[in-house]
Amino acid sequence: MTDTATDDPPQQRERVQLSSAVVRFAGDSGDGMQLTGDRFTTQSALAGNDLATLPDFPAEIRAPAGTLAGVSSFQLHFSDEDVHTPGDAPDVLVAMNPAALKKHLGALKGGGTLILNTDAFTKRNLQKAGYDQDPREDDSLTDYQLHEVPITELTLGALEGHIERGELNKKEAERSKNMLALGLVSWMFSRPIHETEQWLESKFAKRPDIASANVTALRAGWNYGETTEAFVFHYEVKPAKLPPGRYRNITGNQAVSYGLVAASVRSGLPLFYGSYPITPASDILHELAQLKRFNVSTFQAEDEIAAIGSVIGAAFGGSLAVTASSGPGIALKTEAMGLALVMELPLLVVNVQRGGPSTGLPTKTEQSDLLQVLHGRNGEAPIPVVAASSPADCFDTALEAARIALTHRTPVVLLSDGYLANSAEPWNLPDVDDLPDLSRTFAFTTEPNAEDGQFRPYQRDPQTLARPWALPGTPGLEHRIGGLEKEDGSGHINYEPENHQAMTEMRHERLQRIADALPPLEIEDPSGQADVLVVGWGSTEGPVRAACHDLRSRGRDVARVHLRHLSPLPNDLTELLRSYPTVVCPENNMGQLALLLRARTLVDVKSYTRVTGQPLASDELAAAIEEHGWGERA
Repeated sequence: MTDTATDDPPQQRERVQLSSAVVRFAGDSGDGMQLTGDRFTTQSALAGNDLATLPDFPAEIRAPAGTLAGVSSFQLHFSDEDVHTPGDAPDVLVAMNPAALKKHLGALKGGGTLILNTDAFTKRNLQKAGYDQDPREDDSLTDYQLHEVPITELTLGALEGHIERGELNKKEAERSKNMLALGLVSWMFSRPIHETEQWLESKFAKRPDIASANVTALRAGWNYGETTEAFVFHYEVKPAKLPPGRYRNITGNQAVSYGLVAASVRSGLPLFYGSYPITPASDILHELAQLKRFNVSTFQAEDEIAAIGSVIGAAFGGSLAVTASSGPGIALKTEAMGLALVMELPLLVVNVQRGGPSTGLPTKTEQSDLLQVLHGRNGEAPIPVVAASSPADCFDTALEAARIALTHRTPVVLLSDGYLANSAEPWNLPDVDDLPDLSRTFAFTTEPNAEDGQFRPYQRDPQTLARPWALPGTPGLEHRIGGLEKEDGSGHINYEPENHQAMTEMRHERLQRIADALPPLEIEDPSGQADVLVVGWGSTEGPVRAACHDLRSRGRDVARVHLRHLSPLPNDLTELLRSYPTVVCPENNMGQLALLLRARTLVDVKSYTRVTGQPLASDELAAAIEEHGWGERA
């Protein structure tokens, strides 16, 4: 790779080859940090790197400018090897104001690169960030490679012609400072900017003055890096050796959406999606609303209860029916989820978990709804639960949830979380013909099924225990439906003790039939001699994988297994857990799966918990396993 500048630089630059890097952009929520991070992610993907991202933004629509509450950040980990996490700590922090510095400095690695927008370090901004003294003057930044860059001034200088021509006023010109920061960091890491220039021209095609200003600021940032004497090094991260295929970046919410569409196509059923907007699940509705050409119908309901009511109706009418929410909305849907269970209709409930309780932390991540979706309904109401492990895995998990729902005629909960929903990674696009054929998992009933010529709506498939799926209006298949207890076979209302006992046992047995059809668990135990097994679920997969890799590199034998199916649990799980001297379960909650595993397997599972609104950190997990001596042989 060669430098793109045509003029000779003022000094010889040293190009440093890196295997990986973690960069974090942070600023006010009006500074465009999410857009900046997204474009740097795209540039890194085009460079062929494997990557993972961590967007982090305030819940408030517009928190007070310059305050810690208003800080928005975007972190990207890119590498020439497999990437499993967005990085525990950044190598480079770009802080656009004092509040961003104060909130994120503690995460920056010792000796890391710190780029400050010095124009924002005014007395007023320092006070709003809670600084008594300018941190540049009290030796608190001496452990870092500090670069003080007048980003706002450089932006205004680059756009002086636009301002003089009246195309932009000063305030409008200042909004392009995020592009100048992007150009500088792009130069630092030899990232191509041509595609971003094209993207800006396309995005602002109706405002060519805005497009031109942003492109100019982007180039100015690149040229500043190329010409200033402050930056002695710039870096290169070579392309990763990914499996062959066609890739695109995908977020968890996008992957869920595409997985639902794929399930619709592969089942031959129309997709109906009914939901009420709630962070961080709303993007699923936004994404699906753009895919109506794939026989997708979307409905924004007036509240959570109406949303799941519409989905129950759609399932009764023969659609692949889906709703999504987060913890507070799931709480409102629980009675209707029990109704869907009693009616034995196939539908999907996506729970994109966020921090709780109550309204909690709308834009932060957590795994604290596990017990809610397992047991948060009145009566004995067991519902299958599956959990996605990465943004791209949300696609496969959506297909699996649909398979279970259609095969066993039951509502299914799909657990994602705020981290998976908003973060991104490369996704190898699958061949549609290689996806599961879900049309074989069900068939609509078209004729009476009893020997006497009558229709018995609760007569069951002996293998799956699924009842018939009869579309409304089919002649001769009229039947009673509702939430009261059913008589097995006929579907009539029945209050008899023996019938309720039998129906309750049937609902639990249906879960067991699902477990019986699951493939064996995949264990990662390279040496076969590990004395500690780390059990993960959901979004802990990447951090657990990275922590185990780190421990093995230091000579510690550890094994890991990751659970997608949380209800029912796999049949071979108990034997697996009992085969290791120590079992550790890391979670972004206070130990909910560990509690469940102890109860179900009678294994003394060690719990490692973290509830900070942030993803699990792999270095903290590795340190915890070492500090506790978990798995050490006597």
